[in-house]
Amino acid sequence: MIDTFDLTLPAERWSVLLGPSGVGKTSLLRLIAGLPCAARLDGRIAASDGAPLAPRVAMMAQDDQLLPWASALDNVMIGARLRGDRPQRDLARGLLVDVGLGDRAARKPAQLSAGQRQRVALARTLYEDRAVVLLDEPFSALDVLTRHRMQDMAARLLHGRTVVLITHDPAEAIRLADRAWIVSRKGIAPCGLPDDIPPRAPEAAATLAAQAALLQRMRRFCAPRAA
Repeated sequence: MIDTFDLTLPAERWSVLLGPSGVGKTSLLRLIAGLPCAARLDGRIAASDGAPLAPRVAMMAQDDQLLPWASALDNVMIGARLRGDRPQRDLARGLLVDVGLGDRAARKPAQLSAGQRQRVALARTLYEDRAVVLLDEPFSALDVLTRHRMQDMAARLLHGRTVVLITHDPAEAIRLADRAWIVSRKGIAPCGLPDDIPPRAPEAAATLAAQAALLQRMRRFCAPRAA
């Protein structure tokens, strides 16, 4: 787990945390969301306006976590049903249209591809309409072309929200981040990014150079401590 850190995540921007497995990135997201986790925080997590943070957070996990017996539409609205709120079917249908699945609202997860299930999960996250959105490796199981499409879609649909993304992929971090940090047991270190606005073109020379530099820095920063 991370020993010490002091981290400020800017509002209405994409903040990306990347690093090896097991250093506490998911635990940090769960702490931000106010969810139970194995980690213990000696310190505090707070919003700059002083208001409680957890009620303003929605989280999208790496696993789509769709209910297998429910339709795509019902999966989008599951949060409202669990809270006892009246589901907003028109809103949910509109979000499925936004993620390109308007014609698959009645299908169950087994009838959808991995990329389509991730888009349902994104629509479910958007349905919650929270100011802060936490994304825990949401695209890691997808092929590279589907991943790029999902990255572009998420960047468009989450514009103006405070987004925290966990990834192992330097290319994904460089494409999407307004701010980025490498996380290891040594702590959290900021990353350099190209000047252009994300989502960045994956084939651009500045993007490719930044990816290579970030990978080299990760190799140094995340190297195991000497015994």
